Amino acid sequence: MPDTPDQPAQGSVYSYTFPELLDRLAITVAVTTYQAGRLVLLRAEKGGLNTHFRAFPRPMGLAYRAGRLAVGAMTEVWDFRNVPEAAARLEPAGRHDGCFLPRSVHVTGDIFVHELAWAGPELWVVNTRYSSLWTLDQADRFVPRWRPPFVTALVAEDRCHLNGLALVDGRPAYVTALGQTDAARGWRENKRNGGVLLTVPEGEVVAAGLCMPHSPRMYGGNLLLLESGTGTLGVVDRSSGRYRAIAVLPGFTRGLDIYDRYAFIGLSQVRETAEFGGLPITDRAERISGVWVLDLTTGRTVAFLRFEAAVQEVFAVQVLPRLRYPELINDDTIQAKSGNVCAQHPARSSQESAGAFYEMHVAACERR
Repeated sequence: MPDTPDQPAQGSVYSYTFPELLDRLAITVAVTTYQAGRLVLLRAEKGGLNTHFRAFPRPMGLAYRAGRLAVGAMTEVWDFRNVPEAAARLEPAGRHDGCFLPRSVHVTGDIFVHELAWAGPELWVVNTRYSSLWTLDQADRFVPRWRPPFVTALVAEDRCHLNGLALVDGRPAYVTALGQTDAARGWRENKRNGGVLLTVPEGEVVAAGLCMPHSPRMYGGNLLLLESGTGTLGVVDRSSGRYRAIAVLPGFTRGLDIYDRYAFIGLSQVRETAEFGGLPITDRAERISGVWVLDLTTGRTVAFLRFEAAVQEVFAVQVLPRLRYPELINDDTIQAKSGNVCAQHPARSSQESAGAFYEMHVAACERR
């Protein structure tokens, strides 16, 4: 799967309403697939859908806030900033309305990073391997901040498979985990109904008996989440703990973002393996990989994208508002050269640094 800047949606099928919706809302949708090692930008282009691939080592969580895009990968978390000055210099002239350039890469080690969320200036990271929430602060520290009360130690054992994080009023408020267990990979023993939704910081159980819950989100005063093992999107009654499915989708549901009144939901094929065996979703004849869009006021599907080639699993889905056709540059060699320039010219403005980075990117592309 080549990382070409302007390819149509090759290896995919989509409804005509998908690019129409992106164009009407003036958004781009970012998707990660750790299985294919790609971040994909879904962009409307001339009435069709453009899928723009960028390579990352096992990309997982995404978080966007005020022009900053965080990408969690195998052993690091990337911090990208949108630099309009760089977008203005991209070819073809006037086509791009944003350009994400890397500003820092924080090495975390292989913590099996899952969801990310910006809480003000702090980036919160679901550290799945250590069953806890950590933050990356402005001093570039990686700090443990919270763990479920049933997890007794910070050890690299993936004891409960903590995976999802929801904010309320800009603060971490809910998390999902696949089991209330304190043994190494203990959650695997009861995947079918061992999942839980917990409050942060209290650690109280809001809902239990869930089938692989993921991606809790608040919308209109309701607490939504994906029950991946049943392929559904549903609402949790916070007083009773009851989960009610409001939509059944044709795949393993994982990755959710809500914009306007629309839910953008990631779907994965999943295979009958030790990790996914015995789940209700594996009984279905058709399981697809892609992005489904639901109108939350009606519960109806309004658009879809189905990957048909190398992309078999989706992890995160993130709307980039007010950006119709952005670029993202993450070349490792260019990143290193840009760092050297910044070290030699510490007084340069961010616009000048962006210009230097862009020039290096163009020069490298011309040499290929």
